[in-house]
Amino acid sequence: MNLLLLEDTDFDQTAGSGARVVVSGERLKHVRKVLRAEVGDRLEVGRLSGGVGRGRIVELSRERVVLELGPLDLEPPPALRVTLVLALPRPKFVGRILQASAAMGVKRILLIHTARVEKSYWNSSVLKPASLRRHLMLGLAQARDTVLPEIECLGGPRDLTEALPGLVQDHEQVLVADAAGDEPCPLGVDGPTALLVGPEGGLLDEELASWGHAGATVVSLGRRALRVEHAVVALLSRLAS
Repeated sequence: MNLLLLEDTDFDQTAGSGARVVVSGERLKHVRKVLRAEVGDRLEVGRLSGGVGRGRIVELSRERVVLELGPLDLEPPPALRVTLVLALPRPKFVGRILQASAAMGVKRILLIHTARVEKSYWNSSVLKPASLRRHLMLGLAQARDTVLPEIECLGGPRDLTEALPGLVQDHEQVLVADAAGDEPCPLGVDGPTALLVGPEGGLLDEELASWGHAGATVVSLGRRALRVEHAVVALLSRLAS
């Protein structure tokens, strides 16, 4: 956690100027146990959907940490102009993929169902809004970002069928990552791009054909078979170059 993310509810309205925040819970634990901060220390902070700056600890206990803020006038890192369309992976990998994607600057994520996605995955507690938000916030804090990505769960084939035309229309290019691709994943993106990453077993031929008919380009990272969590980072790194 390289940035202490602040929400509107953290701001102490009784302080008058609104330049004081009170933080508890998981963030307090990080301040005390990981940063080993003390009263008087200055921490890098950022207001959710706002700017970045520094805050000075004026009170620290087991219950809360209170900071007085300086100007939050620094901009967060620029967003990566990529919409990540991700076939729902095994639940134990969802959190780390979301954290990595948020840290890489992705601002829109669609979790979709494909033929090789187990239907039981959609019942996992990791897909509860609070869990999804927590992982995205951790990714933001890692990258010193403050802009929370949007995330949607499209759990049925019909949901994806209805969403596909909009994806194609809203993006200059739609890329499908698959080992069958003849083209390498491009380096850098000039405009809005949608990137589909399939499940561990890959997409079926008919699924690839459906995306191809919609105007998508199938790209590859080469012949090596990667786990989804590794492939996502590798693909986003190329697109961010």
